[in-house]
Amino acid sequence: MSNVWQHPYVNIFKHFKVEEWKKATKEGDVTTIMDKTLKCTVYRIRGAIPASNYILLPKTSTQSLGLTGRYLYLLFKPTPEKHFVVHLDVATKDCQVIRISFSNLFKEFKSTATWLQFPFVCGATKDSVYDHTSKTAKQDLVGPAPSGVRWTCLMMDLRYTLSIYLNRHYSHLKSIKFCSSLLVKNAFTSDLVCDPGLTFADAKQTGLTLQGFGPMPREMCFPVHSGENWHDLYDYIRFPSDGSKMPFDSIQKGQANPVTAHPPNVNLRRQQTRTVNISKPIKDRVSLIQQIVSPKMLPRHCPPLLTTSLPELCLTNGMSQGMLLTDTKREDELQNEEGAASEISSPGIEIIGGGDHSVHVFAQKDTDITIHRHDSEAEETMATKITGPVSLSAKKVHEHTKLLPDPILKLNRIIGFGGSTTKSALWTKTGVSVVYPCHAVIISMDVATGRQRFFFGHTDKVSALSFNGNSTLLASAQTGNHSMVRIWSYPKGACLTMFKTHAHSVCCLSFSYNGGVLCGVGKDSHGKNMVVLWNTSKVNKGGEVVMIAKAHTDVDIQTMKIAFFDDTRMISCGRGNIRLWRVRSGALRSCPVNLGEYHSQEFTDVAFEEGHCADREPEDRTVYACSKSGHILEIDYKTVIIRNVRRLLPSQPKHSQRREKQTFNTGSGIAINSISISSTFCATGSEDGFLRLWPLDFSSVFLEAEHEGPVNFVSIGSEGLSILAATSTGNLGYLDVSSRKYTTLMRSHVDTILAFSIDGIRRHIATVSLDNTIRVWDLDSMQQLYDFISEDIPSAVSFHPMQPVFACGFSSGMVRVFSIARSTILAEHKQHRGQITGLRFSPNGEYLYSAGSMGALALYSAAEQEHHVIRVLGNVVVRRQGWCPDVLTVSDDSRSLAFVGPTEYIVTVMDACSLDELLRIDVSILDLESTNLDSAVKVCYAPTSVGHLLVSTSSNKILWLDTKSGRLVREVSNVHKQQCTSLSVSDDGQFLITAGEKVVKVWDYNMKHDVNYQVFIGHSEQIQQVNFAPDQLGIVTVGDAVYIWDFLASPAEVQHSKRILSPAKPQSPLKQDTETNWSQKRMSSGMPRQTVPVPISGPSCLDISAISRAGQEDLASLYEERVGSPQRCSTAGPLQDSFLRITLPPSSLRKSLPFKSSIECNNDLEAEDLSEEEKKLTHNTLACPDAYKHFTPRFKTSSLAQNIITPPTGEEYLKLKAVIGYNGNGRGNMFWNPDTGLFIYTCGCVVVVENLHTGLQKHWLGHYEEISTLAVTHDAQVVASASKNSNGSCSLICIWSIVDGSTRTTISFHKGEVQAMTYSRDDRYLLSAGDYRDLSIALWATSTYQLLATASLSVPIHDLSFNPVSDSKFACAGSGFSFFCLIKQQGKDVELEMHEVTVPEEMGKVEQTALCYSCNSILYTSTNNGKICAWDLDTNRCFMTWDGDEGEIGVLLCRGNRLLSGSNSRRIRLWSVAAVHAMRDQSSETSHRNASVLLEQEMSLDSTVVCAAFDDVLDMGIVGTTAGTLWYINWIENTSIRLISGHKNKVNDVAFSQDETYFATCAEDGSVRVWSAATIELVVQFQVLNQSCLCISWRPAVHPQTHRDSKHIAAGYSDGTLRLFSIRTMEMEMKLHPHQDEITAIQFSVDGQVVLSGGKNGLMAVNSHQTGMTIRLITDHRGAAVTSIQCARKGYNEFGLEGSEVWLASSSDRRVSIWVADWQKGKCELLDWLSFPAPSTEKESDWLPPSLAFFSPSDPGVLLYVGYGMEKEITFYSLHEKQIIKSIALTHWSTCLSICPKGNLVSVGCQERLLKLINPTNGRFQDFICHSDSLHICRFSPSGKQLFTSAYNEILLWDVQGL
Repeated sequence: MSNVWQHPYVNIFKHFKVEEWKKATKEGDVTTIMDKTLKCTVYRIRGAIPASNYILLPKTSTQSLGLTGRYLYLLFKPTPEKHFVVHLDVATKDCQVIRISFSNLFKEFKSTATWLQFPFVCGATKDSVYDHTSKTAKQDLVGPAPSGVRWTCLMMDLRYTLSIYLNRHYSHLKSIKFCSSLLVKNAFTSDLVCDPGLTFADAKQTGLTLQGFGPMPREMCFPVHSGENWHDLYDYIRFPSDGSKMPFDSIQKGQANPVTAHPPNVNLRRQQTRTVNISKPIKDRVSLIQQIVSPKMLPRHCPPLLTTSLPELCLTNGMSQGMLLTDTKREDELQNEEGAASEISSPGIEIIGGGDHSVHVFAQKDTDITIHRHDSEAEETMATKITGPVSLSAKKVHEHTKLLPDPILKLNRIIGFGGSTTKSALWTKTGVSVVYPCHAVIISMDVATGRQRFFFGHTDKVSALSFNGNSTLLASAQTGNHSMVRIWSYPKGACLTMFKTHAHSVCCLSFSYNGGVLCGVGKDSHGKNMVVLWNTSKVNKGGEVVMIAKAHTDVDIQTMKIAFFDDTRMISCGRGNIRLWRVRSGALRSCPVNLGEYHSQEFTDVAFEEGHCADREPEDRTVYACSKSGHILEIDYKTVIIRNVRRLLPSQPKHSQRREKQTFNTGSGIAINSISISSTFCATGSEDGFLRLWPLDFSSVFLEAEHEGPVNFVSIGSEGLSILAATSTGNLGYLDVSSRKYTTLMRSHVDTILAFSIDGIRRHIATVSLDNTIRVWDLDSMQQLYDFISEDIPSAVSFHPMQPVFACGFSSGMVRVFSIARSTILAEHKQHRGQITGLRFSPNGEYLYSAGSMGALALYSAAEQEHHVIRVLGNVVVRRQGWCPDVLTVSDDSRSLAFVGPTEYIVTVMDACSLDELLRIDVSILDLESTNLDSAVKVCYAPTSVGHLLVSTSSNKILWLDTKSGRLVREVSNVHKQQCTSLSVSDDGQFLITAGEKVVKVWDYNMKHDVNYQVFIGHSEQIQQVNFAPDQLGIVTVGDAVYIWDFLASPAEVQHSKRILSPAKPQSPLKQDTETNWSQKRMSSGMPRQTVPVPISGPSCLDISAISRAGQEDLASLYEERVGSPQRCSTAGPLQDSFLRITLPPSSLRKSLPFKSSIECNNDLEAEDLSEEEKKLTHNTLACPDAYKHFTPRFKTSSLAQNIITPPTGEEYLKLKAVIGYNGNGRGNMFWNPDTGLFIYTCGCVVVVENLHTGLQKHWLGHYEEISTLAVTHDAQVVASASKNSNGSCSLICIWSIVDGSTRTTISFHKGEVQAMTYSRDDRYLLSAGDYRDLSIALWATSTYQLLATASLSVPIHDLSFNPVSDSKFACAGSGFSFFCLIKQQGKDVELEMHEVTVPEEMGKVEQTALCYSCNSILYTSTNNGKICAWDLDTNRCFMTWDGDEGEIGVLLCRGNRLLSGSNSRRIRLWSVAAVHAMRDQSSETSHRNASVLLEQEMSLDSTVVCAAFDDVLDMGIVGTTAGTLWYINWIENTSIRLISGHKNKVNDVAFSQDETYFATCAEDGSVRVWSAATIELVVQFQVLNQSCLCISWRPAVHPQTHRDSKHIAAGYSDGTLRLFSIRTMEMEMKLHPHQDEITAIQFSVDGQVVLSGGKNGLMAVNSHQTGMTIRLITDHRGAAVTSIQCARKGYNEFGLEGSEVWLASSSDRRVSIWVADWQKGKCELLDWLSFPAPSTEKESDWLPPSLAFFSPSDPGVLLYVGYGMEKEITFYSLHEKQIIKSIALTHWSTCLSICPKGNLVSVGCQERLLKLINPTNGRFQDFICHSDSLHICRFSPSGKQLFTSAYNEILLWDVQGL
């Protein structure tokens, strides 16, 4: 009776007095105006933002209209050319609030459990153009209101809308919200169907009033003049609508009269002979959401049933669209007829019309809509059957068929982590599995096997997880405004219950230990934090979840946890608060912790102390809380008092990729994001990316693991041995405490994945994402193998079909080609202005195609490593922004290319090799019935055998087009509710997969079944791309994460698919001529070839070796081992010389079988897969300090050879003559004594002793690694040098005698590098300090060099020095500390007493980098921020500091009252410190203020200062810099002179002048240096900025008597330029630009007339240095870098070709071309072409030895070749005999080769740092090791008397003996 007042209607605006705005709210531009059409006042709502301009009834959202009328009438008029929105909040009988919104902004219908969104289709003035168009159009009507829009009366059936769409019972209307832009007259509710065209008189006469119909109330009527029809002036829209225009489920004007169309019975009773005209959207929907919420328990497999009882049917027009069938839950609302009619209303009946007009009923239990879900426990697909519509067709009765198997997909694994949060991951009780969220899916992963289980059910991203104590119950919450909590049975994987939280954005869940209470934290409707407790004790027994208590609070809550010892107690933390909570009497109350001075901190996590003591109460325990400022608070839970506060020191800035161990102390802290406590230790995760393990007293870190990003979450397993860690960058892993091994469980993109590509051979998948990363994953293990980070967004990716190479397109328009094996970029092209929208390799691997958003299409040659551009077309591809992985496609025979363009209505087919247009297909005209133009969206080729091109369109269709004619073969409509985002066809042409929004569909390609597709869900975001795996046994979908599905079609259905177990041989980077007949490959007969032969994979070549390659059994060697050295072999006499095996082909073979000059080469080398090794972390892993003073060895990839044959003493072929350069990477590695003139420095692993007067050098060889530092006794008799040991054990210290250069002994102790060494004043002791990995100092007795004592320090040491006054005292400078040490000796026992003093607090966190003593009991130290400190040695206190430099000071020297400092600002400064000495005895503040130090002089050098040695008064000395320079400094004359100069960067080439007066070197820094061969002094340097000089060549002397022309050098650079320098004028004379790529080889012709150059792309140029022109380009080596070029003289008619010069070029693809030239006549003809074989089964590695070839000096008709091949050997090939005449086996792959001009020696350099000198006649060889890295250069001088070798920047000059 309470609702009687609402009958017959309620005028809402009048009842709530809208004009007074007391019960309603207006916001923004809301005014009243007089409408000319209605002739009354209406409300106008305007504004660009609907949410800011509106009318809301009632006034607040907490109030309710309470209107129960079934129909809502809205009288309004949309504003022309504008959009509007209307929101209706409707309450259901179960108190659920549903929002119904309609707008012309909405393009399609969307629904959730609490929100329905309907598009609104506006009408227009009758007979207008828009009105005529709308009558025939089927879609695209949603949008701004037309200019002729009319006043509209909208009638909404609220009860029917809720019932049919959400299966809910309507209760009342809660609120109405009109948003801009529209005019509103009024609104009313009623239970009557009001027709505005019906008068009161007509209603009474016809009796419609009794049937629930009536006229429009007078105050709601629109004015109609006499003789006019209401429907001609206004629009009447009834919803649900019968409109047929798309989009379906829209609010639009119907076609029938409302009174006649609507059944008179308001209860919607079904009459026996009456048909209901049901709209297509409702018919297709069949209450899908209703079925999912309450699925029918139907059998999964039920045979078809036939019924003979036929209902009476009336075939109307509505039946063509199908008849609506309702499920059993609607039977209480709909009355069905008895008998046969009842069978119609039962679900799952298909009515089939036969060709004879008879009607057959097919009663089936399986219908044509199948939603697949996955059972997470058994990993089986569970199918929920949804009732389908009745369909009428003209088929006869036949057996019902569907796509099999069902299900056809099974989710196997997901690569992804996070989505909403990365702060939620759980260990199971047993520690076997980890549970974590991945967007809307919960994943349980077995940490041992990687097997995944899935928990499906959430509709939005999962934001929180929690286990009960024994891991039997799992609680999960999802984010968003409609937060839902689910409780699962974890063992079964089943959802036990789900319930609303009455909060949104749930961020935290906590289960009690016994699982009886669940706590959640979220936001209420006002944005306040809301804490809710639920009783979950009955969940396991099928009971409901009951809310215990809830509380609203303004305090911030980051996390909240239930105490494991009491279900009623909780603790929370957040910004500025830590609170203890408790439930009492049904109320939730909290108590804050008094934080005192920490009240402003942001607390991030809390944890309870574990364990239980019998003598303590359960609540008598400690609570730990961590904060963003690095504080950890220990709180007494019982007394609520802070016991202790600690703070984590900030991380040091990164230096050399290492860090310093963290400790708790004072100072500014770093953010701690998470904390976890066990009974024995504590784990913290911090913002600096470290997971750290502490003892419970936080005394020191005993284990830590560094991550790629901030650690957001840590959790210690129940057994206490595994710590789970999650980072904000999407990484999840765990640290095993017992083994100290870290295992990465999952890596993930942190943003949407845009596209992917699969390498089927290696089973890798590459993905690109909006997070600017390109990642390569292992498809089976889910492990990330590689990660490429880009500045712009990668938008497309494609794997090469055979090579380990992939191409990637970027939003900037750049296309880059990456080599996975080498982790480098092979090619980079910018042919597009806009974003790359399409990228594909051709299936044969020969071409690459890219499409851009600005319409360009580019074709590249993928047969070349550089991927040169072949053709670029503009304005051929549709201009379309967005991420489009399927915008172009290539046929599997690599002949055709198809794409959308040049407009969105056209699909173009082109020739894949030439981009010539073959076919244009206009998809907009294929649908003749549509008045709207259809546009193409995606394209996909079916297999060639099928001959189809598939096109998805904007109207949600897929078109099957004939690839030859473009004819439409097949069409499928309504593929997805939204546009199809991706599609793919199986290789056998049997299946099609499509993706639309969040759904994957698998289709029968031929559409031959009654049910042709299956639907699969799982993604929470739009699916970006879908594709079959290359083995056809799975599919991959990407969007929010990478989903890998098993494709379960049986082998009978997938006849041609199989898993690739053994990788196929990929093609060579060069195009292989597989179509050329072998018989056409003719052998050279002395005549030049017309075409250059290309290597092919043809018949196997003949074995040219008649001698078995059985190893070196004849080598007799004796081995001796020594510390730090490899195994060497020494011989006892001349009869035991070492020989290499020489192989000669049999004479019969050499005479009868001419050698084929085109040696077959199998280039099908597969790159070896590089897997990312798990990082092993140990407790002493430290970072390198942020100080350049700390020695860091240069990174090397080479290893030392272990078996070395050293020559007998006195019989060496080589003798080291000079070392060029100084190792600027060392620290303190130079010594100069001004009294004796002793001058010692290091270069690489060599100690150089040089006489500065004569320039002669002595070389001490004993190290095999880079020497870090030196120490010399004060009597200048002994030198100590230190380096790392080559075998990886303790570092090696060699003790040398200066008198004879012999090694006295070697000692070892430190595990890392030796940072510093020093002798005591009386030379009794040697003190050494290890680097940051060792943290120890060692004291040695110099009499025996026995270890006396050691001490371990807490921080790294940078420098140390003995007190010049006391031999028992020394000091050390370290990270933030100075150490004052005392040597105590009692008898034979010696111990070190260390006194640690921190630097003054005002200096902050600094590194003490250098120190030196003065004679006045003062110690000077320097810091990495440029300060100099003075310490009083009597009190060990710092009494003065001053700013010594702008950069780090690494060198300090003190003599009397003068102090010298050197820094990384490249300056050395001389200070007067007399005032400091005077200050030491003063204590007054006045004297401190008046005292000052004076800067006397300063000089700027070429780089950072690393060492210095001066005389006793600091007037003159020598300073070393990191540039490899030793400077002589004279302060009196204020001059600096270079003494020693070397290259800082890698040396790329060395060359001698013909008269051997000079030699030249070039390096990566772009410098060319010319040296005097006699004095080894630098003569001139030519510098080119921002380029690398890669090769040089001296011009030969045209007049040998004068050598005048030999003073020119040609140099090739990385930018493709060639420069000619003159030594006489010291200027650059000419610059040429013959190449577009790097010049890798260069050589003057024999007569010096031309310069031959070879590039990285294989292009060779013949250049004239006289005219500066490029005479000729030779492209025969295109695609492979030219590695060597050499010229030699020959007889004019020798080899049957005219010319006095023969030259050769070798390239990296193991090919050598030989040419004959007569440059004066302009002749250059090909003489021969060689291709050397290589193993076809070997995988291509990161490094391959170069291919090098040179003419034999003694016989230019013979060339020597080394390179990667079947064997490690030197090959001798005869140009006369056209065959290999000899080969010499090598022990290692060769990296460089040089032949002595006398022809009797060959030098070979190796990656293993080995120099091998070989006699080619007998194979005798000698080994030499003097470099600390792999050799890449060896060059004989023109006379053969000298030899240069180089490794990185080390250059050694040898004298060749015994020639």
